[in-house]
Amino acid sequence: QVQLVESGGGLVQPGGSLRLSCAASGRISSPNTMGWYRQAPGKLRELVADITPAGNIKYADFVKGRFTISRDNAKNTIYLQMNSLNPEDTAVYTCNLRGWLPPTAYWGQGTQVTVSS
Repeated sequence: QVQLVESGGGLVQPGGSLRLSCAASGRISSPNTMGWYRQAPGKLRELVADITPAGNIKYADFVKGRFTISRDNAKNTIYLQMNSLNPEDTAVYTCNLRGWLPPTAYWGQGTQVTVSS
Protein backbone atom coordinates (compact mmCIF):
# COMPACT_ATOMS: atom_id res chain seq x y z
CA GLN A 1 0.00 0.00 0.00
CA VAL A 2 0.94 3.59 -0.55
CA GLN A 3 0.19 6.39 1.87
CA LEU A 4 0.01 10.03 0.85
CA VAL A 5 0.11 12.64 3.60
CA GLU A 6 -0.72 16.21 2.72
CA SER A 7 -0.04 19.33 4.71
CA GLY A 8 -0.08 23.08 4.31
CA GLY A 9 -3.72 23.91 3.74
CA GLY A 10 -5.57 26.59 5.64
CA LEU A 11 -7.25 29.96 5.49
CA VAL A 12 -5.62 32.77 3.56
CA GLN A 13 -6.73 36.19 2.42
CA PRO A 14 -7.16 37.00 -1.27
CA GLY A 15 -3.80 37.71 -2.83
CA GLY A 16 -2.04 35.55 -0.29
CA SER A 17 0.10 32.45 -0.63
CA LEU A 18 0.15 28.89 0.63
CA ARG A 19 2.52 25.99 0.14
CA LEU A 20 1.15 22.46 0.09
CA SER A 21 3.26 19.37 0.63
CA CYS A 22 2.54 15.72 -0.08
CA ALA A 23 4.78 12.93 1.14
CA ALA A 24 4.40 9.42 -0.21
CA SER A 25 5.43 6.32 1.70
CA GLY A 26 4.96 2.57 1.46
CA ARG A 27 5.28 0.35 -1.59
CA ILE A 28 5.81 3.07 -4.14
CA SER A 29 6.15 1.92 -7.70
CA SER A 30 8.58 3.76 -9.91
CA PRO A 31 8.37 5.60 -12.14
CA ASN A 32 5.28 7.49 -11.16
CA THR A 33 3.54 10.78 -11.71
CA MET A 34 2.52 12.81 -8.69
CA GLY A 35 0.14 15.69 -8.73
CA TRP A 36 -2.51 17.83 -7.12
CA TYR A 37 -6.21 17.85 -7.81
CA ARG A 38 -8.85 20.04 -6.29
CA GLN A 39 -12.59 19.88 -5.77
CA ALA A 40 -14.73 22.85 -4.87
CA PRO A 41 -18.25 22.45 -3.42
CA GLY A 42 -20.68 21.45 -6.14
CA LYS A 43 -17.95 21.00 -8.73
CA LEU A 44 -16.09 18.07 -10.21
CA ARG A 45 -12.58 17.26 -9.16
CA GLU A 46 -10.02 18.81 -11.52
CA LEU A 47 -6.32 18.57 -12.11
CA VAL A 48 -4.26 21.45 -10.77
CA ALA A 49 -0.80 20.25 -11.76
CA ASP A 50 1.26 17.11 -11.99
CA ILE A 51 4.92 16.27 -12.37
CA THR A 52 6.96 13.29 -13.52
CA PRO A 53 10.25 12.14 -12.00
CA ALA A 54 12.07 13.85 -14.86
CA GLY A 55 10.35 17.12 -14.04
CA ASN A 56 7.85 17.22 -16.88
CA ILE A 57 4.99 19.37 -15.64
CA LYS A 58 1.39 19.84 -16.62
CA TYR A 59 -0.61 22.79 -15.29
CA ALA A 60 -4.29 23.51 -15.52
CA ASP A 61 -5.13 26.65 -17.46
CA PHE A 62 -6.54 28.35 -14.39
CA VAL A 63 -3.11 28.23 -12.72
CA LYS A 64 -2.02 31.03 -15.08
CA GLY A 65 1.50 31.21 -13.70
CA ARG A 66 0.34 31.58 -10.11
CA PHE A 67 1.15 28.06 -8.91
CA THR A 68 4.41 26.14 -9.05
CA ILE A 69 4.69 22.39 -8.56
CA SER A 70 8.00 20.81 -7.61
CA ARG A 71 9.23 17.42 -6.65
CA ASP A 72 11.91 15.87 -4.44
CA ASN A 73 12.37 12.36 -5.79
CA ALA A 74 14.65 11.31 -2.94
CA LYS A 75 11.91 12.13 -0.44
CA ASN A 76 8.97 11.01 -2.61
CA THR A 77 7.49 14.41 -1.91
CA ILE A 78 5.83 17.04 -4.04
CA TYR A 79 5.08 20.65 -3.27
CA LEU A 80 2.61 23.16 -4.61
CA GLN A 81 3.47 26.80 -4.12
CA MET A 82 0.30 28.83 -4.61
CA ASN A 83 0.53 32.59 -5.02
CA SER A 84 -2.03 35.27 -5.80
CA LEU A 85 -4.80 33.14 -4.41
CA ASN A 86 -8.37 34.21 -5.00
CA PRO A 87 -11.71 32.99 -3.61
CA GLU A 88 -12.21 30.78 -6.67
CA ASP A 89 -9.24 28.72 -5.51
CA THR A 90 -11.16 27.61 -2.42
CA ALA A 91 -11.36 23.82 -2.54
CA VAL A 92 -10.13 20.58 -1.07
CA TYR A 93 -6.73 19.90 -2.57
CA THR A 94 -5.82 16.24 -2.87
CA CYS A 95 -2.52 14.60 -3.69
CA ASN A 96 -2.38 11.83 -6.28
CA LEU A 97 0.27 9.29 -7.21
CA ARG A 98 -0.03 7.32 -10.46
CA GLY A 99 2.26 4.39 -11.00
CA TRP A 100 3.15 3.71 -14.60
CA LEU A 101 3.84 -0.04 -14.56
CA PRO A 102 1.59 -1.50 -13.44
CA PRO A 103 -0.89 1.35 -13.71
CA THR A 104 -2.00 2.24 -10.20
CA ALA A 105 -3.48 5.28 -8.53
CA TYR A 106 -3.45 6.44 -4.94
CA TRP A 107 -5.08 9.43 -3.29
CA GLY A 108 -4.41 11.38 -0.15
CA GLN A 109 -7.07 12.48 2.31
CA GLY A 110 -7.11 16.04 1.03
CA THR A 111 -6.39 19.37 2.64
CA GLN A 112 -8.76 22.31 2.74
CA VAL A 113 -7.69 25.59 1.20
CA THR A 114 -9.97 28.52 1.90
CA VAL A 115 -9.38 31.94 0.38
CA SER A 116 -11.47 34.55 2.10
CA SER A 117 -11.24 37.98 3.62
